Amino acid sequence: MKATIQHNNTTYQVDFSNPIDISIPLTNTDANPIAWYIDKPIIEPVKMGDWVGKVSEGSSTNFNNIFFNPHGHGTHTECLGHITKEFYSINQALKQFFFLAEVVSITPEVHGEDLVINRGQIEKALEGKSPEAIIIRTLPNEAAKKSKNYSNTNPPYLSEAAAWCISECGIKHLLIDLPSVDKEKDEGKLVAHKAFWNVKDVNNLNADARHDATITEMIYVNDTVYDGSYLLNLQIASFENDASPSKPVLYKL
Repeated sequence: MKATIQHNNTTYQVDFSNPIDISIPLTNTDANPIAWYIDKPIIEPVKMGDWVGKVSEGSSTNFNNIFFNPHGHGTHTECLGHITKEFYSINQALKQFFFLAEVVSITPEVHGEDLVINRGQIEKALEGKSPEAIIIRTLPNEAAKKSKNYSNTNPPYLSEAAAWCISECGIKHLLIDLPSVDKEKDEGKLVAHKAFWNVKDVNNLNADARHDATITEMIYVNDTVYDGSYLLNLQIASFENDASPSKPVLYKL
């Protein structure tokens, strides 16, 4: 299905029959990516006495329980409620689901023992553009990202200045192929999260904090997807929680 859309006085052609899924599916195998020192997800049939919710074991239906953590088990989208004392829900924060997005590829720079994406790299990658969403593919783009255990590996992250840059550009939705925009062990400072959401005090939220901005982590953007402009469909499950598993899908423009 092809469609014509208009946005900010510009007309685009979109082919909805060719979606590009940049999410990582959740499984109960060792191939599932993991972060934050937790075990892999559990997907197993309900058991009630002798009854097992599995067709191959005599049930009329497959009837599974699923135990997982959205932050540590794959592609997820979060709102500022992830870092605030007061509860805020991603289901209330994200009310629109289509955005003009820019895919950019960046090689994090060495800073001591860390690999960091800095402000200058963001500015260079955007080339003056101010899309509604930015999708950051880190290089090298190893397929191992889809099944990596990130715990205790000190993955690359965004500098505070880089996160401020994205916020100042008016970008509302930040998507990245890392387990966090912040350093794995940062003493709870979370400076990139705070900069992007403009959260100045997690205990008493400032009035100009960006409630409608989201961060999506642990995506995977295949090398066949070129840098450039796309239409993003950011899909979440309707969880009243700070984060939800999500399924970001791109469409070529």
